[in-house]
Amino acid sequence: MQSILIVLLGIVGMIIGWFVYSKFIATKIFKLDDNFVTPAHELNDGKDYVPTNKVVLWGHHFTSVAGAAPIVGPAIAVYWGWVPAVLWVVLGTIFFAGVHDMGALWASTRHKGKSMGALSESVIGKRTRSLFMIVIFLVLLMVNAVFGVVIANSFVAQPNAVFPAWAAIAVALIIGQLLKRNFSLIPMCIVGIIVLYASVYAGSYIPISLPETLFGLADKANWIIILFIYAAIASLLPVWMLLQPRDFINGMQLIVGLLLLYGAVFVSMPDITAPAFNTQTAVDSPSIIPLLFVTIACGAVSGFHGIVASGTSSKQLNKETDVRFVGYLGAVGEGTLALITIVAVSGVMMAASPEEWHEVYSHLGAGSVDAFITGGANLIAGGWGLPVEFASTILAVMVVLFAGTTMDSGVRLQRYIIQEWGDIYNLGILKNGIVATLVAVGTCLLLAFGAGGASGSGGMIIWPLFGSTNQILASLTLLVISVMLIKMGRPAKFTLIPMTFVLVMAFFAGVIKLKEYYLAQNYLLVFLDAVVLIVSVLVMLEAWAVISRFRKNGSKIS
Repeated sequence: MQSILIVLLGIVGMIIGWFVYSKFIATKIFKLDDNFVTPAHELNDGKDYVPTNKVVLWGHHFTSVAGAAPIVGPAIAVYWGWVPAVLWVVLGTIFFAGVHDMGALWASTRHKGKSMGALSESVIGKRTRSLFMIVIFLVLLMVNAVFGVVIANSFVAQPNAVFPAWAAIAVALIIGQLLKRNFSLIPMCIVGIIVLYASVYAGSYIPISLPETLFGLADKANWIIILFIYAAIASLLPVWMLLQPRDFINGMQLIVGLLLLYGAVFVSMPDITAPAFNTQTAVDSPSIIPLLFVTIACGAVSGFHGIVASGTSSKQLNKETDVRFVGYLGAVGEGTLALITIVAVSGVMMAASPEEWHEVYSHLGAGSVDAFITGGANLIAGGWGLPVEFASTILAVMVVLFAGTTMDSGVRLQRYIIQEWGDIYNLGILKNGIVATLVAVGTCLLLAFGAGGASGSGGMIIWPLFGSTNQILASLTLLVISVMLIKMGRPAKFTLIPMTFVLVMAFFAGVIKLKEYYLAQNYLLVFLDAVVLIVSVLVMLEAWAVISRFRKNGSKIS
């Protein structure tokens, strides 16, 4: 089968979702109101609460939620075949992720920009807030610790990506200052993209590496420390200074990357060599159900999106009606990245024959980012005639920048959570932004080095839990939105149905993993997995009690 058919069917489905389904949800369910005063205006402090152009905010939201996950997840899940991966990405984007992201952004905007953890107290109950925030903190800890390791590994393996990755930060700082002085957005965008890709080209001639050993630590470990020092500083800067322009430029960079990849598909029309349904899986391979639905999180539906939507994006929303553009279109953007990833790792540009493809995907977990870069670079080279090495650098930089922007937002969001804990438990020291940031960065470094030793690889130990924990968080976010809709007397089935499906799959996957960790005597993961499962059950029970009370009072779930 030609890859162009997969692309056309997927894109057409998402376009219909944007023009039809998202409009229905926005107008009939959430009833977005232009006259509503958003927190960005009501609480404008010039730092975290800042009214922002919806296109710029989309760039921030999109790149913050995208990260490397919509590449890693689909590139791994193709192991079960490209058909189930494509169906989950496309249908998940339309009916799950778009509604989830819009809902989290809308709900937070309606509650003065509160995070989903704080919002759960207002909507469900006080006890729920502490439980909810445990799951949120664990997800952020996983994302930040692991992405720090991912970027460090990329810097060591691809020194050509180092210069453009740091050059992008300098470009963002300059653009932030110019936009603050009311320079036009479009020229700044064009200039920023040109400079960014010029730095990618220059990076091919300016490889940057750290000494193999410095201060008694390996180069990867030193990169991890440098990255978290940067993330700590970035998280304390006003959003307009670095976060917004950096995310926007990266968003535009992603659009260019997607145009290169999708354009190459239309030009070269490569065949698919991966099986539609893989019948040659390894004997010890886990079942596609429920593991598919937690392996592909970002790109279908992801709880991390709700953290970003309610943590930073809601504080920058200029008009409530921008929720649809930022939230749903952000999910669509990520879905398109996941879709082209599936094509890149499934086609002849990655493996010339089904036999070669099976050699690469010999077991679950094979392929991943390396397969995306290899297949994507060959796809771009075949379609546009660019050198494979240059195309590989483009894609490697794209992965690094996405992981970096997610880290930027993730550390900032961890700071918010810690400051909220300071409010809850009346711990004044945790309310301080610098202290909260140091605690956030410290916990990530503690995980990376405390669990992994001097190599700094400990962040990867907790990563197997990310899929199920992230999806449980997505279902809990949909639950909060559903209860909020019920209280307002609006139909809740459009959030309750995806919530139920995601929760069942994620909980089932968590139980399977719990057994695996126990048999492997990995008691750290057993403990963390058990905490997440127990907390999710308690939150569900609290929510059901609230819903039951409203039903008894005459409210109806329609």
